[in-house]
Amino acid sequence: MTVILVTGGSGTLGRQLVPMLRGPGTEVRVLSRRPQGGSHVADLVTARGLADAVAGVDLVVHAASDTRRFGRADPAQTRNLLRCLGQVRHLVYVSIVGIDEIPLGYYQRKLACEHEIQASGVPHTIVRATQFHELIAGLLRAAERLPVAPLPLRFRFQPVAAADVASRIAELIEAQPAGRAGDFGGPEVLTLGDMARTWRQARGRPRACWPVPVPGRVGRAFRDGLNTCPDHRAGTQRWADFLGAIPP
Repeated sequence: MTVILVTGGSGTLGRQLVPMLRGPGTEVRVLSRRPQGGSHVADLVTARGLADAVAGVDLVVHAASDTRRFGRADPAQTRNLLRCLGQVRHLVYVSIVGIDEIPLGYYQRKLACEHEIQASGVPHTIVRATQFHELIAGLLRAAERLPVAPLPLRFRFQPVAAADVASRIAELIEAQPAGRAGDFGGPEVLTLGDMARTWRQARGRPRACWPVPVPGRVGRAFRDGLNTCPDHRAGTQRWADFLGAIPP
């Protein structure tokens, strides 16, 4: 019996990944702070319950992130997880393309997590992905409520389906630790303006968008597409196809 632990198993990526990992001869543990959120209750921040949750685990997918607080707890969560792991065969960490080039606080904390894993001695693979379709959709859904939506329309993205990334992680976790896997991006690079127009054509909202200039190194990095990986167009679902599959 192979035992796989998934942190962040109830999130956007985890909900796609967990069913892919389940199968004969495999036990999948989903870590959550809430009893209803997964199969094993533990707190990555305090480490309460973590030792019991990881006992007997062979493989780990670390996809948990403190997104509500821009990743402030992520390095501590990762350190606590690493301290409890013991003799796992392989840990796969899900990271973000461009975090070593974009001076965004959340990205810098993800990079700190990568460094913790690299220094831990735990056999691992780090895979960086571009922004999920769902992330951009959340931004544009919020913009729908405004008569005129102020958005950084020149920002570039390479949106990818969470299901496509989940399929890649399911392959990686069964393979040998690679240290750093190739980046994983969607099939097309688009500006946010491009994506907003397609969104409006599909949903009729927002009625208009107003371009917001974002100064400084962060704005320049996103306009230059440092968060994309055009040489790694591994995903298959395009933005327009994703929009056709979501409810109005």
